[in-house]
Amino acid sequence: MARVLVVEDEPDVRDLVVRYLRRDGHDVLAVDSGLTALAAVEQHGMPELAVLDVAMPGMDGLELLRELRLLGPRIDVLFLTALWLPTDLNRIRDAGAAHLAKPFTVAGLGQAMRLLESGARS
Repeated sequence: MARVLVVEDEPDVRDLVVRYLRRDGHDVLAVDSGLTALAAVEQHGMPELAVLDVAMPGMDGLELLRELRLLGPRIDVLFLTALWLPTDLNRIRDAGAAHLAKPFTVAGLGQAMRLLESGARS
């Protein structure tokens, strides 16, 4: 399975995602902010996949993705977002990332991760 970086500022959502990913066999590095994520990647190395919240204090998920792609341009990303406006979804699509709308189910997360791992986009 893949090494996955999870960046989510809501502890309950982060814990749910981490539990699912670990149960599915992934090696997970979980943090609560963009700056912490960059420090974790510097310390632990670049993951193959990332699950990122879009709206976070400080550095948002799209800014974080730009920084991560400077370090490893081939990282695949699934954005978790409650932002459903076409402009928000277009920003995610333009970044070459997949998205999963909040609230989501564990089954929906599993399906989105399988698509991400296979190279497909939601």
